[in-house]
Amino acid sequence: MNQLSIRTPSVLKRIMTGVCALGSVVALSGCDLAPRYEAPHFVVPDSWTGQSPFAKATPAELQIPVNWWTLLGDPVLDDLEQRAVEQNADLQAAAERFVQARSLVMKARADLLPHFGLAFGASDNKQSADALFRYKGATTATDEFYGGLASWEPDFWSEIRNQVRMQKFAAQEKAADFAGVRLSLAADLASDYIALRGYDAQDAIYRQSIAYYSKAVDMTRTQLDNQAAPRLDLARAQNRLYVAQAAELDVRAQREVTEHAIAVLTNTVPESFHIEPRDNFSFRTVDVSLGVPSELLQRRPDIAAAERVMAQANRSIGVARAAFYPHISLRANGGFNANGFDLAKLANSMWSYGASASMPIFEGGLRRAALQYSWSVYRETRDSYRSTILSAFREVEDEQSRVRLLRQEDMRLKGAVGTAMDMQNMTMTLYKGGLSNYLEAIVAQEAALDARIAEVEVAVRAEQAVVGLIRSTGGGWNDRLLPTPDETMTFDVFQYGNLHYPKPAGGITAQPPEQFENLVTGRSAQERMQ
Repeated sequence: MNQLSIRTPSVLKRIMTGVCALGSVVALSGCDLAPRYEAPHFVVPDSWTGQSPFAKATPAELQIPVNWWTLLGDPVLDDLEQRAVEQNADLQAAAERFVQARSLVMKARADLLPHFGLAFGASDNKQSADALFRYKGATTATDEFYGGLASWEPDFWSEIRNQVRMQKFAAQEKAADFAGVRLSLAADLASDYIALRGYDAQDAIYRQSIAYYSKAVDMTRTQLDNQAAPRLDLARAQNRLYVAQAAELDVRAQREVTEHAIAVLTNTVPESFHIEPRDNFSFRTVDVSLGVPSELLQRRPDIAAAERVMAQANRSIGVARAAFYPHISLRANGGFNANGFDLAKLANSMWSYGASASMPIFEGGLRRAALQYSWSVYRETRDSYRSTILSAFREVEDEQSRVRLLRQEDMRLKGAVGTAMDMQNMTMTLYKGGLSNYLEAIVAQEAALDARIAEVEVAVRAEQAVVGLIRSTGGGWNDRLLPTPDETMTFDVFQYGNLHYPKPAGGITAQPPEQFENLVTGRSAQERMQ
């Protein structure tokens, strides 16, 4: 026998008496069997090891804003980020996952409340004593009944309450996941946009170099016509021109691919999306304010999500423990059962009530295994939480190093560009005057072009490192933006309308599909349905 069930009338009376006596004390508060929960406190450094300007904490008003991309000072990027936040499909899918988690909260909470229902039916009965299907002397009767049903399980051991808390924490986890998706989306878009502007700058450099090399070809051709230079010089000049033209086409191809990626992030068909190029690569200098390291634990969505997973695992231990204790359920039903028009007479009424209790006696270790499993899962989530924190600190330190060193590298390359351009101009002047051969001019031209391209590439990487640093510090997010456990609930007990789109919580809103355009035809969803 796996469980002991007590259903005799005398015991039922004692159960009902006990329930009435304990109901006001225990049923409302319950006995919480989950262990006391507190997020673990890890030792974190007092300051960052990165060099100035990132090592010092700054006042709260200097912290990174949630719309951190505005710090870069590019109106085009601001518009693209706004469109992505409002329309990106992956972000909307994350919002719907949060809504689904909130629905599970309401589903779990339903078990805390009494359940009521109605039952009704009728039957036409015929009986014959003569032979089957022959109704000689048959008697006919019509039965009708209607009534109500009620049931409730007092949550003495907080099993249901802990399940509700688990679902609330799961909804908070999904809210943190949404913040993480939003941060990743904004950072990916900013990085792609910076790369695109880098390709614009490289394309401008190649176009300038192509124009310069075209003039060099004309000059060597003139020198050849005047027999002042060998044909080899003309071949060298033409080769340099063709190589630059090919490289310029490659940059244009990379720009178009990057532009397509930006289009998808902003929920736009790539063929109808275009960003006007610009020749200069320029963004506002941003010195990221990190604050003290301990604040990172509150600013990273992935850390907040890992902590909420740990809180769920803690409550699951309480659920596993509750399985060792008796479960009591109360049931009642009543109504009328009679023939025809006599249905509603009080004499034909019927009712019943009762209680049942079940308690496991021997199940071969089933519940002990479940409890052991829940403890192990909880310890695993603590380890995952610690790993997430360590990874977060590593990412911040990595991005600090990149920003600091790439900015220094960019300054050195700017100096290299200046000297290379001087060298290119001087060698061409010497060649034109017959004081140098064209091989030296080719070397100077390659050095100038390589230095200019390298400087732009490093500048792009430095700006992307700034975006990475902002991303690694949470992008202005804070765990105070998470909805509270009570805010995860989506409707009241007696609310039956406005269920398609629950009220926002934690700033997360599920958008109606009519707001998004069809990616194939360009028509709105509402137009397609007409």
